[in-house]
This record gives sequence, structure tokens and C-alpha cells, in this order.
Amino acid sequence: MGDVIADEVSQLHSRNSSDCRLYSKHVKDNVHGFIPLDPLALKFIDTEQFQRLRDLKQLGVTNLVFPGAVHSRFEHSLGVYHLAGEAVNELKKYQGSELGIENFDVQAVKIAGLLHDFGHGPFSHMFESGFLPAVLGGARWSHEDMSERLVDYVVDEHHIEMDDGMLKKVKEMIVASTEHGSADNVKEKRFLYDIVANGRNGIDVDKFDYIVRDSRACGLGCSFQFERLLQTMRVMDDEICYRAKEYLTVHKLFVTRADLHRTVYTHAKVKAIELMVVDALVKANDHLQIASKIHDPAEFWKLDDTIIKRIETDPHPALNESRDLILRIRKRDLYQFCNEFTVPREELEHFNNVTAKDIICSQVSGGVTLQEDDVVVSNIKIDLTHGKNNPLRRIKFFQDYDSDTNFTIGEQSISQLLPSCSLDRIVRVYAKNPKLVAAVSEAFENFQKQKYGRKTQVHGTPQKKKQRCG
Repeated sequence: MGDVIADEVSQLHSRNSSDCRLYSKHVKDNVHGFIPLDPLALKFIDTEQFQRLRDLKQLGVTNLVFPGAVHSRFEHSLGVYHLAGEAVNELKKYQGSELGIENFDVQAVKIAGLLHDFGHGPFSHMFESGFLPAVLGGARWSHEDMSERLVDYVVDEHHIEMDDGMLKKVKEMIVASTEHGSADNVKEKRFLYDIVANGRNGIDVDKFDYIVRDSRACGLGCSFQFERLLQTMRVMDDEICYRAKEYLTVHKLFVTRADLHRTVYTHAKVKAIELMVVDALVKANDHLQIASKIHDPAEFWKLDDTIIKRIETDPHPALNESRDLILRIRKRDLYQFCNEFTVPREELEHFNNVTAKDIICSQVSGGVTLQEDDVVVSNIKIDLTHGKNNPLRRIKFFQDYDSDTNFTIGEQSISQLLPSCSLDRIVRVYAKNPKLVAAVSEAFENFQKQKYGRKTQVHGTPQKKKQRCG
């Protein structure tokens, strides 16, 4: 590996221990320090398919607003591999004989952590939630499914010797939190499936890594300490439980994640750039056949963030519109954020996504007649991983290490400062043409009055912005 320099490589040899690894490589990570890589992990890492993750930014286009956010899925995957090993070894250390945790289980959890994001497309979640719905309609596709398929492809392509049972378990752990990959039917050691991707209560090492890594990369503070949860967790009734005194640490995990969504992942300018990149990819799709590659792992792994540079440098006329959009991003001529409002709590239950058609149909005056293609609406959902419900309701706690029962903590026993509703829905509107900001802003205000009987946005669109763009 290019990262692993000579003084970071150590040879571990013991003539007295038959199960000691002969070779172990270490890579220096800026979050977790030195991460030891075992031989099986290296077989996957040293493939062109895994190295592709270096060319997938963890936060997509966020670095165009937060310049430090250039870290990749490669770094994150190594971090999750490391934390998955820390978590399962912590459980093995204190409950290994009780739970029957074997070296086989430790290895499977670590490899699942390493490969959990194997199937992400260009610009990560934007590809899956923005581009593909625009070109595939209602067809279902997920990066977890592709991760599963890529694991099989790489094992076959590179002749990686791996126990069939372990391969099966790794793939099951990768998709455990997805709708079709629920681990509820697992007969034994169900808790192992909650370490990397936890569909049961949302606490997993994937979040531990990206919350700390993303916060650091974006120059934000992070008071959440995952180490406290790793060191105090315990398995009871085949489920990972946490010491009751750590309930605020658990809550801080979810709050910090929600704060990152609000301040970074859904930042108004980040979303504007994402919307423009999605439009550029959609317009380039017929010529570059991007979407057709999602069904074949042999072709899919060749897709990464460099597709934008290909659009920029390919002179084919079919890419003219896409090139123009990328050039606008380079020149900071972005889709203009007009305004946003938070959906009133009483309307959350029956909320339907707002569309560009809803906005233009609300236009009542002005010298400009808006068209649907003039407006982009971004419907944003931010929660604490369990919709409007408090996620603590799904988490089991124990009182002390000698306790033999677990329990949930009632909200009234935690704090009166915790929110009674843990869900925000934000409707945000953009004008593709800066000259239309005033018209779009007015139509957006009219839409709110028609739907809610009042203007619900907090701020008005600045007059200087309207005048500059008008």
C-alpha cells in the first residue's frame, strides 16, 4: 500500500505461539492513530476495486464549501474496520466465553466494517438519492446491495481465499440494516450484526467514525466520545446494551449527527452544488451511459468522482449542457438559494414533498412567468435516526456490571430539556437563473400562505439579493 511506509511496517513473529500472525501492516490514520491491517483485509485493500474508494469523497461536493472536507471513503472504511475490531474485541475480552465469540466472528465483523461502503457511487449519497431517482424513476437501488455484489466479484476476480461461511456472514452484516437484509432472522449471535450497521437502534461504529471524522475535516468541534460507549457496552439477551449512566452520551451521538446534517450535509450552498451536479449527470447520462453501469459490478467499480473531470474535458456536443453546469460551479455561479421554511409540527404527519410545480402554480403577479425548470425544490429530512420518536426508546440499558436485566429509560427520567419531537422537515427553494430570485421568492411565499394560511419562513429574501439578481 502506498500509505504504508517502511517504518510503519512491523513483522510480528513468535516461535512460541502458533496462532500469531507472521506479518501485520499498520497505516497511520489521522483520527484513530495506527491501524493494524490483517492479511485478509490486505487482500481486499490491495485491489483496484477497493483503491477506487480513494476517488470517492466521503462528503461528496461538500469540500466546495468546507475546503477541508476532502477525506475519502477509503479513510472512512479503514476507520470502520478498526472500530469494528475494537468493539468486537471489547466484547470478547469481557464476555467472550459467555457469548461464544470466536476469532471467526472477530474477523467477519472487521471485514464487514472494511467493505460496508464498497458499493457507493460517485459523490456518495448524492448518486443514490439524487441522480439515480432522476433517471430510474421508482426503481430500487442501494449502495449496500452493490457492496454485497462487489464483495462476490472481488473474491472471484482476485481469487481471494475466504471461508464460505465467513463470506456469507460478511455480506449479511453489510446489508443487515437494510429493508431486505434485516438480521431479525439470525438464530445466534444476533448482536454481532449490530456492530457495523445497526438497524435495531442506530448505534454503530459506522456513525462513530464518520461523526468524528467529518467534524474534524469541516473544522467543527465534536464533544461526542464514542470511546465511552465502546468501553461500557455489554451484551444482554443477544443485544448490545449500554450502562445507564451513559444515556446522555448516547443522546449526544444522535444530536451530533443531526447537527452535522443541518450545518454541513444539507448546508444551503452544498445542496445548491449537489443539485447542479445531479442535473449535469442527468444530462450526461445518455452519452456516458452512467446509470447502465449500476447493474454490473465489473463496470460499476470504474465509476468515481472523476466523472466530473471527464465531462469537463470531453468535447462531444452531447455534453455541452453538462459542461456548462460544471463551468458555472467552477465560477461560483450557483443555483440561487431563495428561502426555506420548517414544516410546522402539526403538519408533519401528513406532509408530502413540495415540488417545483407547487411553487410556480403559486405565482400570482410579476412580469416573469416561471416554468418548472426554473425552480428546484429540496425537501430535507433531519431526524435522530427514528423519525419523530426519541431514539432512546429503542435502546436497552443496564444499571451496573453485575446486573442481569436490561431496561429502557423513560423520557421523564432523562431530562426535561430533550425535545418532544425528534424530526425536522425543511422545504428549501432555489432559482436556477439568478435573475429569477425575486419571482421565485414571491411564489414561494405565496405557496406558504395558500398551504398554511401564513408565511412560515423565518427570514425574508434580502432585498439587495433580489435587486442584484433582478
